[in-house]
Amino acid sequence: MLSFDHLAVSAGTLAEGVAAVEAALGVALAGGGQHPHMGTHNRLLGLGDLYLEVIAIDPVAVRPAWPRWFDLDHFTGPPRLTNWVARCTNLAAEVAASPAGVGQPVALARGAYRWEMAVPADGRLPFDGGFPALIQWLGPLHPAQALPDSGVRLTRMTLTHPSAEALRAALDGRLADDRIALETGPLHLHAAFSTPWGTRVLA
Repeated sequence: MLSFDHLAVSAGTLAEGVAAVEAALGVALAGGGQHPHMGTHNRLLGLGDLYLEVIAIDPVAVRPAWPRWFDLDHFTGPPRLTNWVARCTNLAAEVAASPAGVGQPVALARGAYRWEMAVPADGRLPFDGGFPALIQWLGPLHPAQALPDSGVRLTRMTLTHPSAEALRAALDGRLADDRIALETGPLHLHAAFSTPWGTRVLA
């Protein structure tokens, strides 16, 4: 079974991504760090049982010899919501049950956190990036538990895709979360949040 783990906002630079999210949601991001294996870095925002990640290529890191996750090697344009991540307790089994191209488990670490994540060989997830990245946290530590409470909560994530029915079928019986809506249409990821200042959105 899968559970909704976090949202990812990609950006050309981390500073641009942080500024965009903080302006959109009205709260400051906290935490984060570097991912040496992928040559990326991030900042985080706690959303209760979830968290939001702003991620970008780290300009001082060594470029990896493999494609970066979330297709960041080809990212252009303003910061935007690009991906979502689902966690599990048996990554190998979930990879086997997922569409071709979801990736193979890679052992990763950042500070005290340890996890395995399925990373596609070309960096691009199935359904044009609409399929969730799969993660298995190793040990009891999870970023959402350590982040300060921002007062922000995800109320709805809407993913539109031309093959929404096929995407729904690929997740049927594996992921149940009332906050997730899959709709047919041009590829787009949109999230609504409740905040101390009312409803705010990221797209």
